[in-house]
Amino acid sequence: MSGGSGRGSGLSRFVAQPVPVARDRPEQAGAGKCEMCAAVTGEEHGHVADLESSSLLCACRACYLLFTHSQAGRGRYRAVPDRYLTDPGARLSVSEWDSLDIPVGLAFFLKAGDRMTAFYPSPAGATQCQLDLAAWRQLAAGHPLLDAAEPDVEAVLISRSGPDVECFIVPIDVCYELAGRLRLNWRGFDGGSEARASIAAFLAGARSRARPAERAGSSGRGT
Repeated sequence: MSGGSGRGSGLSRFVAQPVPVARDRPEQAGAGKCEMCAAVTGEEHGHVADLESSSLLCACRACYLLFTHSQAGRGRYRAVPDRYLTDPGARLSVSEWDSLDIPVGLAFFLKAGDRMTAFYPSPAGATQCQLDLAAWRQLAAGHPLLDAAEPDVEAVLISRSGPDVECFIVPIDVCYELAGRLRLNWRGFDGGSEARASIAAFLAGARSRARPAERAGSSGRGT
């Protein structure tokens, strides 16, 4: 996830071999341990991104709060925010979505350093696709939400279903979670009923949690 000098693409490990969110591993079910200080955590807990290893760590509340500041840990670790944002007053049109030339109807866009990378869920977990950066910048000029995600720890999610195009800011850990679930559940050419149900539930959750961007400030993972 890092965009720092000398490091690879923030999505290189994610795209090549998606890593489930730590809380989804069997040994982390229920009460687990903070992967930073070994304190006991509940099933619901925050995550900290390790920008050097492009991985996510389960974190207790104290460790999570420590890394909400970008310079903590010399910038290696960053707490993953839990905010979901949308901008109902500046929705993308179908033609604007088509200008990005994404081959499917659901994609995540992540910024690492000065680079924006696109990927979409697939049987392999997550497939990176070429992004027309000029087209992206043109869209972002008219849709501020596209440029509102925090680098390395948040993603822009765009979903098209028929004539409707939805856009959200979502935490990076839920991207890992969705990609991991789809990799396990994908069946056949189009994913099958389980994969479609996972995507539908994910979008429903984003809609229910999203706040209008113009009224929302940055937020850490709440209790």
